[in-house]
Amino acid sequence: MDLYTQLAERPTFVTGADGFVGSHLVDRLVEMDADVHAFVRATSSGELKNIRGHGEALTIHRGDLRDKHSVERALRPLAEHSDSLLFHLGAQAHVGESWDRPYETIDTNVVGTLNLLQSIVDLDLDIAAFDMAGTSEEYGNPNEEMVEKYEYDGNDRVLLSERSPVNPTSVYATSKLAGDFLTMNYHDAYGLPTLTTRMFNNYGPRQNPRYITGTIITQALERDIVELGNLESKRDMCFVEDGVRGHLHVALAGNPGEQYVYGYGENVSMRDWARTILDVGAEAEYWELPEIVQREERFRPGDSDVEELLVGYEKLHEETGWKPSVPWREGIARTIEWYANHPEKWYGRVDWR
Repeated sequence: MDLYTQLAERPTFVTGADGFVGSHLVDRLVEMDADVHAFVRATSSGELKNIRGHGEALTIHRGDLRDKHSVERALRPLAEHSDSLLFHLGAQAHVGESWDRPYETIDTNVVGTLNLLQSIVDLDLDIAAFDMAGTSEEYGNPNEEMVEKYEYDGNDRVLLSERSPVNPTSVYATSKLAGDFLTMNYHDAYGLPTLTTRMFNNYGPRQNPRYITGTIITQALERDIVELGNLESKRDMCFVEDGVRGHLHVALAGNPGEQYVYGYGENVSMRDWARTILDVGAEAEYWELPEIVQREERFRPGDSDVEELLVGYEKLHEETGWKPSVPWREGIARTIEWYANHPEKWYGRVDWR
C-alpha cells in the first residue's frame, strides 16, 4: 500500500506554509488531495509568494506564531477531526540572521513552538501526529569530552544519528534545539503524538537566495565572481523534494515520542559544492565559469561555524522506507533553472550586492 494514500481528504496543518520547504510540502499535500490548512504570517499586503496558485484547494490562516491567540484560532477547526497531521515548519531559519535578530529568532522558534503545543492542549485536540522540524545545526561540532558517544563511518568521519550528542553553536541552532525539547516535553507530559525531525541542509527551487546554494547561483547569473564564506566546511545537501518526503514518512509511519534525522547520506565541502554548481550551470550555458573567492567578512562570527555535518539516516529508512531519490547534479540543475527563470523572486533579496 502506498504510504501517501493515507493523505486523501485528511486534515493537515502546515506552519510556514508559504516558505521554502513549507510550500513544497503544501504542493505535495494538495497533489495527494489532503485537506490542507496553511498557516502563514500575516502581513499588511497579505501577499502569498509560493502557494497562491492552489486557490481554493487550501484553507489559509493568517497569524503569527508568536501570538497565541492567532495560533489557537487557526487550530480550532481541527477540533472536528481525530486524524489531523500537523507539520511545524514555520521558523526564523537563517543561521546568520539569528545573530542579527536574536530576539525574533527565539520568540519565533521557541515561543512560537510553545504556543502551538500549548494550544493543542488547551483546545483538547485529538491529533494523529505533530512533526517538529529541527535542523542538523543542532549537532554543531563534536564535543571532545563526549567523543566516545559518537559513531563513525568507514573513513573515520563523524556519522550523526538520533543517538549523537548535540552541541549548538548559533542562536538559530539553540532555538531549534529548545523547540525539539519542548516538543518531547509535551509528549511526555500530555501524551501528544509528537515527533522531531532533523533535516540536513535542504536546497532547491524557492529557497531564500541568502542560503549557500542560492548565493552561488544568483552571483553566477549576475557576474563573473562568486564570493563566499568558509569554503572548507562540509555539509550533507538534501534536495527539497526528498526533504518533504522525509516529513511525510515521519508523520505517517514514525513512532510518536521519537526523533528522526535524514539527509543525502554524503557530505561535500562548500568549495566543491560551489564548483559542482558552477560546472552544472556552465554545461547548461547559464554562465561561463565564474571565479570562486573566499571572503572573511562572510564567515560566521567567532568560533560559531560548524565544520562538518554528515547524516546516517538508517532509522528512518528501516522504519518507513525513506531514502533520498534526487542526485546532487539533478537537484542542482533543477534549482539553477528556477533561479534563472524567476529573477523577480530573488533579485532584491540577495546579500552580496
